[in-house]
Amino acid sequence: MDAGQGLSTSEVQSIRESLAAGRKPRVVFTASAGQIAGQVGQVIELTDPEVSDEFVVVRFGRDELPFSPADLAVAPKGAGRRVVEPKPEPEPEPEASPAVAAPEFVLDTPRVPAQRQEEPKVEQTEKPPARRAVKAVKPKGPAGLTVTLAYADGEWTVAAQQGSKALAKPYVVKPAEALKMVALVDVPGVQEAVEQILGTERAEAEQQAEKLRAELAEIEARLAELREAR
Repeated sequence: MDAGQGLSTSEVQSIRESLAAGRKPRVVFTASAGQIAGQVGQVIELTDPEVSDEFVVVRFGRDELPFSPADLAVAPKGAGRRVVEPKPEPEPEPEASPAVAAPEFVLDTPRVPAQRQEEPKVEQTEKPPARRAVKAVKPKGPAGLTVTLAYADGEWTVAAQQGSKALAKPYVVKPAEALKMVALVDVPGVQEAVEQILGTERAEAEQQAEKLRAELAEIEARLAELREAR
């Protein structure tokens, strides 16, 4: 194919199908591409032709630049990166410097430079070493003190214990003292329970006293009879 001709509509469609199949077809730059005419590149993408006429993205060397179909032609089989059909270059003027070799090229027509792909810079901020949480050591206080007021078998007893050490073994206290101690505890129902216990004990004591009085009266009557019999 003549490198001076651009891609036809059918060739563009063929390239589109090749890209869809995972292939990257080779193309040759035409004369309208400027000084890179005759060089070979690979089509890597077709963008929207309605957005820009240069919708054929070609990889050439390390660059990926967009071109129009007029700048490209289908590369013949076996074409490498060199010129397929060398374009006669104008004779250099006297004392003219030799042409600059690839990979740097100057395009005749203005091109939109490809955005330089830079690796994202990750700012690493040094974090201070994690500080271990230090538990505040509380001073060890004295062991807990427990004072117990108990009632069992008709007796009130008080005991005191600090931690696992017994400070006072259970000793008997009077019911009136037990009632005073309970009065200091402002808990509903506790004082009522103590008063109920004391009321029951009082009733039993009165019954026992009545019984003893009756027995005492009988003994005194018997004693009087014995005195009269002298």
